[in-house]
Amino acid sequence: MISAHKSVQRLSRRRKAALAAARSGLGTPFRAQGRTPGVGLDCIGVALLAATGAGVSLGRVPAYALTGDHADLMAATMESLGCRRLKQGRPGDLIAFELARGHRHLAVLSETGMIHAHAGLGRVVESPVPTDWPVAAIWALPGVR
Repeated sequence: MISAHKSVQRLSRRRKAALAAARSGLGTPFRAQGRTPGVGLDCIGVALLAATGAGVSLGRVPAYALTGDHADLMAATMESLGCRRLKQGRPGDLIAFELARGHRHLAVLSETGMIHAHAGLGRVVESPVPTDWPVAAIWALPGVR
């Protein structure tokens, strides 16, 4: 589902901008519903940061809770925001994991793994994609090729 990043991939200007924007949040404290780099971000906040960097305005994200099964809401929201579902991801795409029943987590794919708000570490990090995290979906930001 995730393309190998061992070889150098040619990334579009918008993909590079999405990655640079997501990386600008590295080290930001994890904060549920957080949307401010340097102050607090959650996984949705990191995805919105990447989208903004790529010049994509995703609009308002509906309210959500950290618990409960939101698979249908996530898919409907991503589609309503103009994101395209993919079979294989590339750097700059969004990847959703289902860590436990009803527990979803969103990250931005990078050349070496992913950029995400890690609640356990308490901050935004770039790390390899854990092989034991089940991928629920991969999404391309609108207009990002």
